[in-house]
Amino acid sequence: MRIFLSLALALLVSFGTIAQTPGGQMPTGSIYGKVIDSATGKPIDAATIQVFQTRRDTATQTPQDVLITGGLADSKGDFRVEGIPAMGQYKLVISGIGYKAYSKPFFFIDRKAMANGARDMSALLNNLDKDLGNIKLSIDAEVLQGVVVTGSKPSVQLGIDRKIYNVENNLTSAGGNATDVLKNVPSVNVDIDGNVTIRNASPQIFIDGRPTTLTLDLIPADQIASVEVITNPSAKYDASGGTAGILNIVLKKSKTVGYNGSVRAGIDERGKYNLGGNVNVRQGKFNVFANVGYNQRKSISDGNTDRSTFLNDTTINLYQTDRSVGNGRFIFGRAGFDYFLDNRNTLTVAGMAANGKFNNGTNSNILIDTLAAGNTLQSKIARTSDGNFRFNMRGATVGFLHNFPQNGHQLTIDGQYNKSNNESRNRITNNNYASLSGPVTSTSVQQQNGKGNNERINIQSDYTNPISDISKIEAGVRFNQTRTFSENIYNLVGPGDVLIPQPLLSSKFDYRDRIYAAYGTFSSKIGERFGYQIGLRIESSDYKGTVYNSVRGSGGSIVDTVSHFSISYPISLFPSIFLSQELGNGQQLQLNYSRRINRPGFFQLFPFVDYSDSLNLSKGNPNLKPEFTNSLELSYAKTFDRANNLILSVYYKTTNDLITRYQAREINPVTDQMVLVNTYINANSSFVGGFEAVAKNAITKWWDLTTNLNIYTSKIKIDDPSIPTADQIYSWFGKINNTIKLPANFTLQVSADYNSKTVLAPGGSGASSGGGGGRGGFGGNVSGNAQGYSMPTYGVDIALKYEFLKNKAASITLSGNDIFKTRVNDVYTSASFFNQHQVRRRDQQFFSINFAYRFGKFDASLLKRKNLKAEQESMQGGMQGMPN
Repeated sequence: MRIFLSLALALLVSFGTIAQTPGGQMPTGSIYGKVIDSATGKPIDAATIQVFQTRRDTATQTPQDVLITGGLADSKGDFRVEGIPAMGQYKLVISGIGYKAYSKPFFFIDRKAMANGARDMSALLNNLDKDLGNIKLSIDAEVLQGVVVTGSKPSVQLGIDRKIYNVENNLTSAGGNATDVLKNVPSVNVDIDGNVTIRNASPQIFIDGRPTTLTLDLIPADQIASVEVITNPSAKYDASGGTAGILNIVLKKSKTVGYNGSVRAGIDERGKYNLGGNVNVRQGKFNVFANVGYNQRKSISDGNTDRSTFLNDTTINLYQTDRSVGNGRFIFGRAGFDYFLDNRNTLTVAGMAANGKFNNGTNSNILIDTLAAGNTLQSKIARTSDGNFRFNMRGATVGFLHNFPQNGHQLTIDGQYNKSNNESRNRITNNNYASLSGPVTSTSVQQQNGKGNNERINIQSDYTNPISDISKIEAGVRFNQTRTFSENIYNLVGPGDVLIPQPLLSSKFDYRDRIYAAYGTFSSKIGERFGYQIGLRIESSDYKGTVYNSVRGSGGSIVDTVSHFSISYPISLFPSIFLSQELGNGQQLQLNYSRRINRPGFFQLFPFVDYSDSLNLSKGNPNLKPEFTNSLELSYAKTFDRANNLILSVYYKTTNDLITRYQAREINPVTDQMVLVNTYINANSSFVGGFEAVAKNAITKWWDLTTNLNIYTSKIKIDDPSIPTADQIYSWFGKINNTIKLPANFTLQVSADYNSKTVLAPGGSGASSGGGGGRGGFGGNVSGNAQGYSMPTYGVDIALKYEFLKNKAASITLSGNDIFKTRVNDVYTSASFFNQHQVRRRDQQFFSINFAYRFGKFDASLLKRKNLKAEQESMQGGMQGMPN
């Protein structure tokens, strides 16, 4: 009887509650709690909350878990999920990126307790609002693969073939571009002109795992999520990159349900400003993303060059001082969408555009001291250079992803198309003085007009199949084509500003290269701690070029000529081996080997001689061959705790047919005078060896420290005794980054770097066929060659950030670069017929201030229509930087 009365009372209460509910619906309950890290007790931001109910499938009559609702924890780790039907048995699943999933069954009304005589109906109704308390998640070490930094996103990760650096919170690059970001990335060195090297060689530049035609100065810093330094890529990746490997820039693209975004604005000490923003909206089957950035820049550089040239029995001493001012602006835009056809098929379409205009002016004073016949003892040239450069770039990407029923089993197909156009004009006026104190004796004016375009097509498909819990196969194919056209018309400027073309100094060049590739890799484990990956990449490449120029024929007449060249490599094999041994106690040992190729870049092949600057004549060599590199690297990683880690690496690379710069004597076809020309050759071989250490340490709760040290040596071997090479020396590069959390929501970042005396990078600033190192129209470059070295240089950058508003949505950052005015490009070059010392300074002690505001809203109801497991895996894959 007591059981019967209890059940009757429960039914009456239930019916009464239903009667008070609009539409007569069943009462609902809610759950709430806090998600924290089990080791530190700190809240976990954006943890995924899912509520499942077990139901019987009407077709198969088997029980299955059905997602009924969910949400995300906020920045404090708090969550609340409402609207859960009161009657039923449920399972709560909580997961976070890099953490083991938490699972727990729960209910609101216990039918068994009611059947046993529970009479307190108010207590039963109070159970409809459940406090689950603090829920602790523990680290999933297997998923993180070496994550060593706490926070909403790890700042340093060690993958099997790369180091991944999260740069979203880097302060000193605020308002800048990708070059500014890379200044604070370990292993990466950036000179004053924005030329990027890794271990003293130019890397292949990728964006989102694919080659790009963009230069780094065209990518806004606030659009970069992470930077991947891949010093020894596996067979899965493009074999280009030579001795430096790949530098992959991963752009931001959120897939958070709802909407989010940010806006930014800033101004520097020269009155130049930057604006930008990004937005991401995920609703229904669409995830739409867009970002745009507008940057202005005024760059000032000063320099001097001291050169002694030995021609025949005469020595010419020259001393030149320069001051250059560059003004420019560019706009960058990117937009696209993901369309979720269903839970297993996603279509992605994206577009990218950039436009820029740069004006550069240089004033030079050139003092000449010579005993050459027909010349005065001392003379002077006052030179002014006025140039402009503009470009347009457009690009599109289409991708398709299919997930098979097995977790991690997927197929991707994607294609990219990019095309850029550019125009340039440079006018140089030389006022010649026969004596240092005398009047102008003559004036000459020349103008060089150029135009060109670059087109890249990339089509790629990748297949991944985890054939067991410990084994996985990957395979793929790729086609890449690059076409480049360049035209340079050299003119003398006559009376009335009339342009007089000089066909002997003008040229037109058309170039095309194609790469066909296929790869396969197999990875597995032996026992619990030893893992391996073996792979083989097959590439066939060919490139062709056509040169249109004019030469002096018999009798002094000018004859137009067309010449062709082509080089083809039917099949080249690029094996790779990666071994990994877990040593226990947070220790890991890795041994990697790969074979790579570095194909000549466009300007290395282009045979046109640029006579616009008498001190820096340059031309390419269409007879260059690709260089092949064998790389071996041994790494040791130690994770002391979640906030402290150490990565040590020893590397050795040998290269055959090394592409290197050198200077040679040639005859100017117009003046018939002997001149020095920078060009390229294939050296016999070279080697690079070194030791690198990267450490991340939490000194205190408010002070994080990242340090990087690289000690290396290299040597170039050339059989030709007439071409001297630089002596082998040991060099080192160090970088340190301090992040200090101050009271009242202030954060201070202090970064410093030091580069010792170093043999110049063999291929100069443009060695990588991937391009993309420098600042484009903002200034010239000092090219390296096998006959020189640079003197030590160092610098300090600083930034102070203040965060305010709710959830620290807004911030103001004051940053200063090279605050002690110490970064100097100090280069010596020499050969049997010249010695040169060049010193340049650029944008020293440069300050800017930037404002940023984040916004967003999360719609938990949309989770009912999502494949949350697939989404979480996608987010983890994106965090680890693994390409699709």
